Amino acid sequence: MAALDQKSPNVLLQSLCCRITGKSEAEVAHQFQYAVRVVGSNYAPTIERDEFLVSEKIKKELLKQRREGDAALFSELHRKLQTQGVLKHRWSVLYLLLSLCEDPRKPSRVGSYGALFAQALPRDAHSTPFYCTRPGSLPLSYPERSGPGGVQISTSMGTSGISSLGVYSLNGPTPTPQPLLAGHPPQTAGQQLGSRLAWALPNTSALAPTSRAPLGPPPLSTRAPRPRHDGDLTAEVGEAALVRDILYVFQGIDGKFIKMSNTDNCYKIDSKVVLCKSLRDTSNRLAELGWLHNKIRKYTDSRSLDRAFGLVGQSFCASLHQELKEYYRLLAVLHSQLQVEDDQGVNLGVESSLTLRRLLVWTYDPKVRLKTLAALVDFCQGRKGGELASAVHAYGKTGDPQMRALVQHILSLVSHPILNFLYRWIYDGELEDTYHEFFVASDPTVKTDRLWHDKYSLRKSMIPTFITMDQARKVLLIGKSINFLHQVCHDRTSPGKITPASPHPGPLDSPKDAAELLSDLEGAFQGKIDAAYFETSKYLLNVLNQNYLLLEHLQAMRRYLLLGQGDFIRHLMDLLKPELARPATTLYQHNLTGILETAVRATNAQYDNAEILKRLDVRLLEVSPGDTGWDVFSLDYHVEGPIATVFTRECMSHYLRVFNFLWRAKRMEYILTDIWKGQMCNAKLLKSMPELSGVLHQCHILANEMVHFIHQMQYYITFEVLECCWDELWNKVEKAQDLDHIIAAHEGFLDSVISRCLLDTSSRSLLNQLRAIFDQIIEFQSAQDSLYRSALEELTLRLQYEERKKQRDSEGEWGVTAEQEAEENRRIQEFQETIPKMRSQLRILTHFYQGIVQQFLVLIMTSPDESLRFLSFRLDFNEHYRARDPRLRASLGATRGRRPSNI
Repeated sequence: MAALDQKSPNVLLQSLCCRITGKSEAEVAHQFQYAVRVVGSNYAPTIERDEFLVSEKIKKELLKQRREGDAALFSELHRKLQTQGVLKHRWSVLYLLLSLCEDPRKPSRVGSYGALFAQALPRDAHSTPFYCTRPGSLPLSYPERSGPGGVQISTSMGTSGISSLGVYSLNGPTPTPQPLLAGHPPQTAGQQLGSRLAWALPNTSALAPTSRAPLGPPPLSTRAPRPRHDGDLTAEVGEAALVRDILYVFQGIDGKFIKMSNTDNCYKIDSKVVLCKSLRDTSNRLAELGWLHNKIRKYTDSRSLDRAFGLVGQSFCASLHQELKEYYRLLAVLHSQLQVEDDQGVNLGVESSLTLRRLLVWTYDPKVRLKTLAALVDFCQGRKGGELASAVHAYGKTGDPQMRALVQHILSLVSHPILNFLYRWIYDGELEDTYHEFFVASDPTVKTDRLWHDKYSLRKSMIPTFITMDQARKVLLIGKSINFLHQVCHDRTSPGKITPASPHPGPLDSPKDAAELLSDLEGAFQGKIDAAYFETSKYLLNVLNQNYLLLEHLQAMRRYLLLGQGDFIRHLMDLLKPELARPATTLYQHNLTGILETAVRATNAQYDNAEILKRLDVRLLEVSPGDTGWDVFSLDYHVEGPIATVFTRECMSHYLRVFNFLWRAKRMEYILTDIWKGQMCNAKLLKSMPELSGVLHQCHILANEMVHFIHQMQYYITFEVLECCWDELWNKVEKAQDLDHIIAAHEGFLDSVISRCLLDTSSRSLLNQLRAIFDQIIEFQSAQDSLYRSALEELTLRLQYEERKKQRDSEGEWGVTAEQEAEENRRIQEFQETIPKMRSQLRILTHFYQGIVQQFLVLIMTSPDESLRFLSFRLDFNEHYRARDPRLRASLGATRGRRPSNI
């Protein structure tokens, strides 16, 4: 019994047929086929499920047979059965008993049995197990085919919703060679089978009697089976046996003579089989169809249950199933033809019988299609999502119209989930990509403040080739804009109101919609994306400009952090001068903040928007030993919310670096102004001290050199760098179509300013030289202040001495005594002895300053920036430095030789 349990259902069913008929396995082949069709059917008769009516019919049947005792016994047993809960489906059991008591060979039952097997065919070729171990086990559906005699083979079309067309009807019915259709009238549209085979199959009604026999096994006395030699491999095998084997091979099932060779990976005829060369070659050519079927079926079976394959992959498998379903319909028609020949005893000699040569003709188109599908399966191995769609799209670039139409049909199914993802993203901002198939990726770990920059990105490998990079970028921006509005700007406007001008279709209803859209990628598809892109981006920019004052904040950066508000900056420096001259460790931020507010109230900055002024603040940098307040002071601008997407931390750090550079350069201008004021104020006072004329003249010359240098640098920074870059930025911002354009323009502006202000890594040596020049200016201020302080002290003492002399003279006394005069002369002598030391200090300072400027000029002459090279002409306008350094002279000469072409 255990061994019996291990047998397959087909073996058990075959044993049952042998036991009932009392014949061998070879003799019950037809009955076994009939039994498999019955067991494998999903036929459910349209009968009211009334247990009482069925029991009454059984009683009436027994009374008709004059078995009153059995009827009474049945009634009593049925009553007892109703009182017990042993059986749950009593109606089914009673209906089975009623069916068994009727004679299936009655003419009145033929119609119902025909309908039984017509409706028993599977509704979906994939869901029905497509494997049988014995002849006649093809549970395939095929459409109705009627011949001139009016006999119909009634079948059921598939109802899975994938396709209701005939076999390979995608490209329309292929015309059949006229010799195959001779003597057969054309069918009507309602009778069209949708495949070349259905049109080409010979009419079997001419061989059938006027009233058809049941589709079940007919009486053995009326059957005329074709002669076979299946049991003997040494005898020559007939074509009929090969035809039957080929039909099994078409399904991927080993036949009696044709089996799969694992070593050669193909179907081969057993070498022991005696067969002529022509039949062997024809059979091998036909067997390739089974190998192609197995290849495709193996791929679909392995991928259909793989959830990680995703929706696109499942759609690809569904498209392959649909093609296999049409292929199965072809096999169903072939098997029906073979079955009719068996039932009617048709021999191979009859013109309409199945032969290998006819199979070769009828399977030509299906073979081409299966070859295409098998090659496509190989090409798509290891791909998923958009990458899989790209592979299918690339395979459709062929000159064969039928192959191209087939691939386009598959592409419409494969791209259907992708387009649904796309529409859900651009119209609702929702991304439900569980298996990472869509080309837009989301990182859930990213916080809201970095939503625009880091949360959403493009998976370039998943961008289908029929979608351009520009379209993919727009798709990313559309959905990102919607999410940015909802999550960062807290704008609750529905997507329908954001893009009122563009249509809002729901998910694509069918692959047909996807096919229509793919056929017009540059028209309707591009139009939908462009409309959503422009409307969404325009709405987002309006929200940022009107609700969050993006452009006003951008102008505030220019005025305050880039020192564009001149009156404010100058007054702020005047107010901060006493505080910033102190050591950095003694500064307090609240004191500096109060001074900042005073500067705002005293200048035109007071008229700025309150939203902008409240963000302006003071920031103290990290203090190093020996730093003063000038070294650590900086203005700051607080940003948060949506505008922080444009003014990121990296951008604000760039603004801070540029501010410190500009603040230091502005301070140099401020220092030189104080130096000039000191020289002008003290020039008349010190005329009475002629010994200082040489030193003061030297101070004037050095100060003028420094003023010239700083003025030229300020001109370069202010006009050639800041103003030019700002004008370019503002033009780009006004023309920007989306937020990314504004961000890119702003980042480009900062990069340009950083580079041209010598703050990038490639200009580090230039910046070091420039800072050394600034240090020399500060040192010169200290030296001049010390000189004037000593000179003014000496001048004060001399004036006091002269005043005392005049006073004593007016009193009638000697002006000074000899001792006082000697003391005065000694003091004057000591002061005059310090003058050479001052002159030497100034000479050393001048030497160092000119050396640093000279090195700076050499460096900017080798700079790739044309503006810096032109700056060297203005810095050395009188060619003073050129005469001192041969390197500079050669460099300047070479550059000036190129100057006309540059201009």
